[in-house]
Amino acid sequence: MDIILKNALIVTQNEQRDIFPGDIWIAGNRIKALGPRIEQPGVETLDLSGLTIIPGLIQSHVHLCQALFRNLADDLELLDWLTRYIWPMEMHHSPESLQASARLGLYEMLTSGVTTVLDMGCAAHMDVVFEELDNSGIRAFCGKVMMDHGEQAYQEATGDCLASTEDLIRRWHQAAEGRIQYALAPRFVLSCSMPLWEGVQGLADDYDLLIHTHSSENRTELALVEAQTGYANVEFFVRNRLASPRLCLAHCIWLSPEEHEFLAEYDIKVLHCPGANLKLGSGFAAVPDMLRRGINVSLGSDGAPCNNNLDIFSDMRLAALIHKPTFGVTAITAGDVFDMATLNGAKALGLADQTGSIEAGKLADLAILDLHKVHATPVDNVISQIVYSAQSRDVQHVMVNGEWVVQNRVPLAYPDEREIVSEAQQACAALQERLS
Repeated sequence: MDIILKNALIVTQNEQRDIFPGDIWIAGNRIKALGPRIEQPGVETLDLSGLTIIPGLIQSHVHLCQALFRNLADDLELLDWLTRYIWPMEMHHSPESLQASARLGLYEMLTSGVTTVLDMGCAAHMDVVFEELDNSGIRAFCGKVMMDHGEQAYQEATGDCLASTEDLIRRWHQAAEGRIQYALAPRFVLSCSMPLWEGVQGLADDYDLLIHTHSSENRTELALVEAQTGYANVEFFVRNRLASPRLCLAHCIWLSPEEHEFLAEYDIKVLHCPGANLKLGSGFAAVPDMLRRGINVSLGSDGAPCNNNLDIFSDMRLAALIHKPTFGVTAITAGDVFDMATLNGAKALGLADQTGSIEAGKLADLAILDLHKVHATPVDNVISQIVYSAQSRDVQHVMVNGEWVVQNRVPLAYPDEREIVSEAQQACAALQERLS
């Protein structure tokens, strides 16, 4: 695509955090130039007067396979939630139900201004999810969940798990001209044996992949990890040589002071999920302290059944609010949180030189908002307006890799919302029948 987006308020997220009214010239899949006024005869223009352009938002921890389970697993703590509902439902996915789940989640995230996701899948039928990621146009890191240990039936033999994972890597890593990448997804310490972790490390080395897992989400989980391994959760990764800048840990709530030091020392990425942490009663991650230490913290909505939505605007607002009573009202700002949803997400995924801000040479991943709404007016600081007042329904258009994926609030890959909803209802009913 070659187009100039004109007359918008541009929130760059560059090093100076420049915000100015102006134009953005997109050439191919990248930003060619931006400035107060760009005139280029022969290039298509689009007048965006009154609208605001922000970097595409980044969801750094989601479960597309769980979107179909929304409202089916409420009011439980983590381990009961997993064993009674989530693992049995994931285990009984068919290709059809998994496709419906992925479409449901992708529709919601695309229309919320999300251009990049880090997704943890389920154990089977994962080609279906990758196909939907490809079809949707979103930028994605994804991998099948890996589990080979524990009393639950939902697991695979270690060798089978590693072999099927490598098959998926060969098919999907760097697919869609690099828009889709593979991320290894061992679920958490309790469900993975040491031979599996060793295999994960080997695959990460061989293919230069992210390792995406959960850590220190729940106090009971932490106690079981210590009993099983002799280590606290983050300490386990350090002692077993799994700690590195490509390790992405969701939650990180129950950490010792030493473990906070490990996160900083090894540049381990923290994926903060405030909505899910509240819903499951898991606790409050010490995010202001992490930010003060220079730890990279990004945002995720987690799964629909432990959050009930995949709306990153909701999680931005929560992230800005929930830490204030403990750490003080100035301990985390709207700017900190907007960084978490943009620049820090890009850093977590190794894309800091490619996306997360609006700068010449970077990928054209953009969300365009209409903030002239009752709930967002008046405005003194546009970053505060976005974090504290804006809503996902303010997103009008979304561009990924220089291509429109949402126009006038309609995802181009999924133009009929009623069809997505009907398909999800039918697939959910069939899944529940299989479970019964």
